[in-house]
Amino acid sequence: MIIIMNPAARPESIKAVEDAIRSLGLRPFLNPGVERKVIAVLGEMGLRKADLVERFSIMPDVDRVELISELWKLASRTYHPEDSVIDVCGVKIGGPEVVVMAGPCSVESEEQTIGVARAVKAAGAKMLRGGAFKPRTSPYSFQGLGEEGLRILARAREETGLPIVTEVMDPHEVDLVEQYADVLQIGARNMQNYSLLKRVGSSGRAVLLKRGMGSKVKDLLMSAEYILSEGNHSVILCERGITTFEDSTRNTTDINAIPVLKNWTHLPVVLDPSHSTGDWKLVPAVARAGVASGADGLMIEVHNDPQHALSDGMQSLHPDRFAELMESLRAVASAVGRSI
Repeated sequence: MIIIMNPAARPESIKAVEDAIRSLGLRPFLNPGVERKVIAVLGEMGLRKADLVERFSIMPDVDRVELISELWKLASRTYHPEDSVIDVCGVKIGGPEVVVMAGPCSVESEEQTIGVARAVKAAGAKMLRGGAFKPRTSPYSFQGLGEEGLRILARAREETGLPIVTEVMDPHEVDLVEQYADVLQIGARNMQNYSLLKRVGSSGRAVLLKRGMGSKVKDLLMSAEYILSEGNHSVILCERGITTFEDSTRNTTDINAIPVLKNWTHLPVVLDPSHSTGDWKLVPAVARAGVASGADGLMIEVHNDPQHALSDGMQSLHPDRFAELMESLRAVASAVGRSI
């Protein structure tokens, strides 16, 4: 349920509605950053819905009351009709510019990370991605440098000014990672780690939430709802490919998910063509398709020596190829009325 206030609603009227919601054992959630105040009512209403609609409709300065049919209340366009724009250190995700986040899969050394950061910035990337903690299929594979990797990412930010996107894997690591990162990434394997989602929901950092490999679009939105309901409005959704019967690529890129999400939710949507294809040769074409289909950003893996990368070298672009890709992306973005 949402309660839509009159445009000139008085603060005392808004407070009265919020107090009335709390008195019923429910939770009010005021929509931030919009001209007209909209209050979501969170909690189990059951058979009381009709009575509650009538009760709130007659309160001072209430325009109307609507029921939300979607399970993802706070992520829905019914609750928040306008596109959300997430500001990360001055980089705005969800606006007219398609934001490119690029960098190595894993932070391997200071020289490697800062060198790649300088190269992707020169090509036009606006954020640096890099993994300090790496969830790997095999326990014997490189697991990341941990806190030293975070320190290296912070030094790369000092050198280039690029905000940092890096993964956090455990609720107990959030305090550490948010000391260094500008965006907390929730990986595909943790999309339904609800303890972790709740913890980053109480963080002051933006969250990039990746779709699980076997998850539906609706599952992704419900996971986003966990973060939003804890009070963190800065959520970015990421399509990174899903598991299907098709085995010609590492995963199957669900391009459909981008316009579907843009229709269902106000949250920004980015595409990760590196993980969705698993092959650097395919990344440029899928990246261009993502921009054409309405993605607000791209997450692309770039490595200075892909053949010797400690993780995911097969899907990483060399900086020279990344620069070429950026040129072609600008043409596609321009064709659909956006910029890079």
